[in-house]
Formats: sequence, structure tokens, C-alpha cells
Amino acid sequence: MVNKKRLAQTIKKLISLDSQNPPGDEEKIADFVSAYLKTLGLKTRTYAFSDKRVNVLATLNGVKSERSLLLTPHLDTVPAGRSWKTNPLKPKIIGDRIYGLGATDCKGNLASSLEAINSIVEKGIKLDYDLVFAATADEESGSTLGLIPLLDRKILKADAAVVLDADEFEIIVTQKGLMHLKVYIKGRKAHGAYPWLGVNAIDIAAKVIVDLKKQRSNYKKNKYLREPTINVGTINGGDKVNVVSDWCEFGLDFRFLPGESDRKLLDSLKKTISKYTRNFRINVQWVQDPYTINSAHPLVKGLATAMKDLKISPHISGSEGATVITFFKLKNIPAVATGFGTKKCAHVADEYACLSNLYKGAQVLVSFLENYKFD
Repeated sequence: MVNKKRLAQTIKKLISLDSQNPPGDEEKIADFVSAYLKTLGLKTRTYAFSDKRVNVLATLNGVKSERSLLLTPHLDTVPAGRSWKTNPLKPKIIGDRIYGLGATDCKGNLASSLEAINSIVEKGIKLDYDLVFAATADEESGSTLGLIPLLDRKILKADAAVVLDADEFEIIVTQKGLMHLKVYIKGRKAHGAYPWLGVNAIDIAAKVIVDLKKQRSNYKKNKYLREPTINVGTINGGDKVNVVSDWCEFGLDFRFLPGESDRKLLDSLKKTISKYTRNFRINVQWVQDPYTINSAHPLVKGLATAMKDLKISPHISGSEGATVITFFKLKNIPAVATGFGTKKCAHVADEYACLSNLYKGAQVLVSFLENYKFD
């Protein structure tokens, strides 16, 4: 059965192992996770796509090996920053809360999943499928050294996936798409005393940004997600205060709904900029497709049932941010995200998770895994 004391010891150890990204070094925490799983008798392997950027894969063989289900939390955290009141790498328990870097995102989920696997092995539960476990690197910086190459190189295969990277028993069935890009606008220099002799790229950029913010696109509403958004994240331009700027660049963050196309958004952006200048270029830096899965899918129903059986109310929801579930879409692997962290605690100083939720989360995973049916 799930052991609450053992679970608490596990998350304390995980928090103490520094895996801040950047700079990026999952070697120590990966060694701990790998050793933990080997002790349970799982076939365990590690993969590194850059120095010290280690991913852990393990398999618990089922009665049948015709199908496989993946559980995947991540190993890295964001940097702690300077606002913590205590040492972020020295976990501290106060009442039901455990404080420490990654307690919610994502070491609590990692601890719950390890405890769930431990409980399954102890109880001698024989699953009807192979359970694949992947604790991945680099999630906080785009997964280019973690989940993406594992999937692209077909090292990681599964028939369905549960991403453990959410809060308070959410079951995430849809999420927005993401497009990050930079717009570069070219003007013409002139003396600041004679601005009519030049073309001010900053002025043009300002007009474009105001126009973008006023626009309202036609879109099909999604009951789990808010409207599409555009965020101006960065802006730079000009060389000196008394010189008409001949350059300006700004970064845009688009979040768009399932059914919308990044290509159409890009075409619309080009039309908007062209109203003010023809002298521009756009550099698309990153695109993630939106994602949705039917709420009647066995993944969703199985998790919801496991939660309800333990008197927990599941929260079917959507993600405004870009999680890794979209990477499974590219491989035609159905996926959902769930987790047991504390809302509004990810990426903040004095991050914490509730031990009672992590304990219940491990119980949910045991029940879900024991009873999961693919069809």
C-alpha cells in the first residue's frame, strides 16, 4: 500500500538534489530515480542528449506486453531566484506543507509516481500491459534535450500517455497552441532634431503593436479555455536618444485555440505590419500545436474514476500554457496531463506542495494503473 512516510522522505530527497534549468544538470536526480527503480526490479536505462542532461526510462513488465502505458514527470526545475525566505534546496515541512524548489513543479508528482510504482510492486499487482516510466530532462526549457528526442528517435514508445505535470487533481484534456516569434522592422536614420528626414522604426513598431492589441479574431469558443491572446514580451530599438531609430525588434507570444492555425495567425500578422511598412521580416522561433482529447477517452475516464473512488473530485480542465502533451499528438499517442501539486505555487518563491495531496495522488495512480483498460 502507499506509504506516506516513505513518500515524504522521497520528495525531501528529490528537492535536495539541485536540477535547476538553467543551467541544466539532471545527473544527480536522475541517478537517484534510476537507483530507486532498479531496487524495485524495473528494467532501467538512462539517455543523455547533452552533458549531464540525463533522462531516466524504466519498464514494469505486465502479464501481456501487447500494449504499453506511459507515466512521465520531469526532473528539472526553474531557477530559484533570490526571493526565497529559506534555502530552496533544503526542504522544510510545516504542517501538511512541504516547502522547497520543485515541490509542486514537478518533484511532488515525481515522488507520487515513484511511490505508486513502489506500492504496485510491493502488492504484487500484475498489470495487463507494460508500464513505461520516463522521468525527463529539460522540460522547463522546451524539452529539446528530453521528451522530444526520446520520441523522435523512437526510444520512447507507448500506446497512451499520462503526463504528470498539473495541480490538484486536474485532468487536462485540451490546451492552447503556442507561437513565439520576433518581428524586425527597418527604418531610416536621421538627426533627432530633424525626424521628418528619417523613418522611425520604433514609431512603426508602436503602431503595429497597438493595432494587434485592438484586433479581435473570430474563433470557436472552448469551454475549458479562455480566448486567444497576444503578449508583447520584449522590445528593443534605436542606438541613441538624438538619432531617429532605423531599427526595432519585438517579440510576440501567441496562444491560440484548437481549430486555429498558426499559419493563418502568421498571415494575419504580416497583413497588419504591411499596413505600416513593407520593410520588415519575421523570425518564427517556436510553434506548438494546440491539443484536445475526447473526454470519453479511457485515459480521462480511468483517472476520473480512480479519483472518485477515493472521494476526490476530478477537475476536467484545459491548459492555457503549453505542456508536453502536444508532443504526443505528433506521434499519434493519446495523452492527458494530471498532477497533485498546489495551484499558483509553480515557479514562485517559497514553493510548496501539500503532502496529503501527494499521498492521495499516489493512491489515485495505483488505482488508475491497476484498473486501466485501453478499450
